[in-house]
Formats: sequence, structure tokens, C-alpha cells
Amino acid sequence: MGFISQVATIFRLLMLFAVLVAVAMIAAITTIRITIHSGEEKAPALVGLPLEQAQRIAGGMGLGLKIEDRLFNTKYAENQIVSQAPAAGDSTKAGQDLHVLVSLGTPKLTVPTLVGGSVRAAQLTVGERGLTLGDVATVRWSGIAADEVVAQDPPPSAQPARSPAVNLLVSLGEPPAEYVCPNFVGMGLAQAQRTLTRAGFTVGESKIAAPPGAPSGTPGAAPPLPTGSAPAGTILSQSPAAGSRVAAGATFSFTVAP
Repeated sequence: MGFISQVATIFRLLMLFAVLVAVAMIAAITTIRITIHSGEEKAPALVGLPLEQAQRIAGGMGLGLKIEDRLFNTKYAENQIVSQAPAAGDSTKAGQDLHVLVSLGTPKLTVPTLVGGSVRAAQLTVGERGLTLGDVATVRWSGIAADEVVAQDPPPSAQPARSPAVNLLVSLGEPPAEYVCPNFVGMGLAQAQRTLTRAGFTVGESKIAAPPGAPSGTPGAAPPLPTGSAPAGTILSQSPAAGSRVAAGATFSFTVAP
């Protein structure tokens, strides 16, 4: 009987230990869940509320309120929230921003024609109409003078505008002229300089090629023309290379025979 009693006691101790371990695990899991969900809030319903009230509600919950845009809207009055993200009821955390669109009320403004005028004229026109100038992109445009508006978004319309911002595409003028680079190798340096200067190009520093027998890797040691076969001052190599495209005013550099 003594042996059976000892076994029963050991079994009861093991069961008690198992219960304690289970309780500890449950407590740890609960702590982890509380930590993960601490600071979580349900996003409030802001759509339809005045902006000032929405800001107070968000601030009271420790949330920020970021206005992404203001748009004309026929459903919501001026300064009311049109939409929000996260949506009402979605999980959010303290310190997180709620992103909203704000109504400008019923649209009353129309978009004028801005294409063909200057950027300055467009700025004045949209200001007079109660609109704002949005993004201004620029591009080289053949046949269109610099600073001229070539496109607009939204396009001109007699219908009320959905947004007060008008985006413009503006010309930077003619694309820069490009030329096919001639071959100056074999020509005398003085002649090449005169030719390029008359054409509006710049001649940079010219290098003297290394004499025949220079170690491999020395600049000018392996020019297109053999150094020993060319008179002094003859162009052996050039940059930009012959046949490449160069813009007006490009700078040329040469390696010449010693």
C-alpha cells in the first residue's frame, strides 16, 4: 500500500505542475494579445461631418487628420468630409493619420481655355476664375515657343469644374539642334579648330600622343593613326567620335601627333 500511495502522490504533483504550466501559458498568450492590440482604435465615421468636428473627433482619439484633396461635390456641403481612409470601423492605431477628401460644395466654376497662352497668363486667368494652378510639366516642343501652354487638364469646358486645380503642359521651346560629328582624324589641328569655331563649337584641350614604343596603356600609345606616320600636329583621335550625334556648342578634344 505504501508504494501505491507514493505513486498516487507523484501523479497528483505531476497533474498540479501541468495545471500550473497551462495557466502560465494562457497568461502569456493573453499578455501578448493585449500588447499587440494595445493602442488600437476603430476608425470613427467622419463622412458628412464638418471638417472642424472631424478634426476634434480624430484628435480626441489620438489620431491625425490629413486632407488629401478638396473637390467640388453635389452631395456634401462645403467643408464636409466626402470620403475617408481607413473606413469607419476599420482598425487604426493612436498616432495614425486618417486621410480625407473635403467638399468644396456645389461646383460653380468653369475651366477657361489656357492653351496657346503663357504660363503667367494662365496663372492670372485661373486666379481670376477662382481656380488654382496645379502641376506644371515641361517638355521640348518643336514649333512651339518657350513658356507657351500646349495642353491642360481638365480641358476647357462650360460645365462646372469637378476640381479647382488645373494642370498644365508647357513648352520649353525647340529641341536642341543635333549634328552628325565629322571625322577630323588625319586633319591638322589648326584647320580643325578653325572649322569648329566657325560652326559655333568649342575646342578643348589637345593632348600630344606618346612617342612610338610607349608602354602599353599610355594615353595615345595606340591611336587610330600610327604616330610615326603623321606630321606633327596631325589629329590622331578625337572626342566626340566621328559619326556620333553632337548638340550645338559641343566641346571637342583631340590627340595629335608630336
